[in-house]
Amino acid sequence: MSGYDDPERWDAVARHYATTAHPFTARYAEAALAGVPLGPETHVLDVAAGTGALALAAARTGAQVLATDFSPGMVARIGQAGLPNVEARVMDGQALALPDGSFDAVFSIFGVILFPDWRRGLAEMARVTKAGGYGVVATWQRGGAATFLLLSEVRGRLFPEIDPMPMPEGVLALSDPEDFARELVAAGYRDPHITFVTHDFELDVAALDVPETLFGMSQDWARLSEAERAAILDEMRRMAAGRPVLPVPSTALIAVARR
Repeated sequence: MSGYDDPERWDAVARHYATTAHPFTARYAEAALAGVPLGPETHVLDVAAGTGALALAAARTGAQVLATDFSPGMVARIGQAGLPNVEARVMDGQALALPDGSFDAVFSIFGVILFPDWRRGLAEMARVTKAGGYGVVATWQRGGAATFLLLSEVRGRLFPEIDPMPMPEGVLALSDPEDFARELVAAGYRDPHITFVTHDFELDVAALDVPETLFGMSQDWARLSEAERAAILDEMRRMAAGRPVLPVPSTALIAVARR
């Protein structure tokens, strides 16, 4: 089992994820929501919801939202928001325990791309989308994003002899717009429209003093020696050049398709 498909590992980082990754992914969630009409009569599903960046934003439209994730720790974070129009359940996105055609819009923001069987995840999303409804999926470009992208860049420059851990198969397979569109159609969607969205991840340089909060989910980080980690952190501080924040430009592909 890799780190990405281990719910206990996600449980362990849920608190840090909520404070570092959630505010960043929320910016892409807003871009994803901009392409889909939602309102009080709309039923929305968020697959692999994490701490609910998309689900909570969708709820602000008045939509009825179901957020699912296989990590109980992540689901608990969503529930703590206490919103009456958001329900959060532990559920495997590769086998959704939900009826066919039961949602007007189904989203997965950087979630389904991490599944061991990401094609099955896309097919499940399409299965539970109503005819004429929307499916929206966000993925990263091939290099990843935010702390993963920065760590990869610095590690590669300082220690080129260390082979990088492979990106999740779904990220690699969907990082080209034509391939992305083709897989969505194969899953059961139609007319996919794909846009590129770039935002800076603003890395708090002070957080480098507690690096597990930033890099705890990275398999690249886990296999580095203490000396290698220290060298990488020193290089990141040097890159910041005294600034409190180090910007890391990160580009996502956001696909909106119809069922």
